[in-house]
Amino acid sequence: MSRQALSWGRLPAPEQRLIKLGSRFDALPTTTGSLLPYGLGRSYGDSCLNGGGALLGTRGLDRYIAFDRDSGVIEVEAGVSLGEIIELALPQGWFPAALPGTRFVTVGGAIANDVHGKNHHRAGSFGHQLLGFELLRSDGQVLHCSPTANAALFAATVGGLGLTGLIRRASLQLLRVPGPWIRGSSERFGSLAEFFALSAEAEAASAYTVAWIDSSATGANTGRGIFIRGNHAEGPASYAAPRGIRLPITPPLSLINPLTLAAFNALYYRRPAATARDALWHWQPFFHPLDAVLEWNRIYGPHGFYQYQCVVPMQDAETVIGEMLRRIAESKLGSFLVVLKTFGNMAARGMLSFPRPGATLAIDFPNRGAQTLALLDSLDAMTMAAGGAVYPAKDARMSAAAFRQYFPQWQAFAGHVDPRFSSSFWRRVTEYPQ
Repeated sequence: MSRQALSWGRLPAPEQRLIKLGSRFDALPTTTGSLLPYGLGRSYGDSCLNGGGALLGTRGLDRYIAFDRDSGVIEVEAGVSLGEIIELALPQGWFPAALPGTRFVTVGGAIANDVHGKNHHRAGSFGHQLLGFELLRSDGQVLHCSPTANAALFAATVGGLGLTGLIRRASLQLLRVPGPWIRGSSERFGSLAEFFALSAEAEAASAYTVAWIDSSATGANTGRGIFIRGNHAEGPASYAAPRGIRLPITPPLSLINPLTLAAFNALYYRRPAATARDALWHWQPFFHPLDAVLEWNRIYGPHGFYQYQCVVPMQDAETVIGEMLRRIAESKLGSFLVVLKTFGNMAARGMLSFPRPGATLAIDFPNRGAQTLALLDSLDAMTMAAGGAVYPAKDARMSAAAFRQYFPQWQAFAGHVDPRFSSSFWRRVTEYPQ
């Protein structure tokens, strides 16, 4: 046993074994203990970990199978990343219809977490661009699943956290785009009321909308931030991508503390570039600004961090999120990575899919032990009271009671879990012995 695989939050990892897969035609390993697919490890908590069992490393399943340049349908193995799909498809005028906040996500991982992007109000989540996939079950069955073939298993696997078997290949419908550019604008807003007004107005004309929030602002400034909107557009023929940097070491202490947080947030909010009426962004800095710093998660130090992402129904969103932000600012435990956007009304295809109508807040918290966990529990209480949900891909500590409320189809989903597959997250939220 070893701790070869970490989640993105870099919280303490359980003892587990990593078995790298090299071919989609291979049978599942005959090792003892439970199995769980593992891609690029961008899940923040324990949904991608399997303490006491084995992880099936899927990055070796990295082959393109077919690409129709006229229809935009692409078929790939599950270990191909979304960034690799963009490298192939964008020069042909195609782009993923739902793209999360990093390109370092495998197709299998995107399905397992039914990831979403800044355009949920237009495109829904990843399951909506998914035409079908091939699933290997531990009894040796190879099943083709789609919205019409093995439909129940399809719905269980989309957002199913890798628990229904090994996805070996998948077929996606890409989005036709004019090129790698996004044209739009950014502007400051001073309150949550202004955010919701901007969001409602922007969603009618803009494919992509999102806001950064100043989590250290208090009083009348609570909820202030920067709103960004954009659409795919034509632009220059060439683009020199900035060279990415890598955080070479994990600092002995978190670089995020009340002093650095307040200073950064104030400067970021007031910087001149925060207001741009006719901006042109390349897709990389627009969608994935953090990808420019490889292993940026190390800034939180050796104790790692939690990310909290919740969705709250729209009717109470301004009140509930406002109270969350006030509590976070009072705690001085937040970070500068705070994102707020709204989800559209498109019903998710997965039984455990996180996206649903409402407003979604995502924020990182340095791991400061009991103090941080108590704050997260208080945010959970507000999310539960509002009838919202917390994103399993970001979670490392929600209670079993909270999970069952957030995902009322969990018992139906449990009937589709492969008997040999499990995860640390699943055992925790179902209170199955670790």
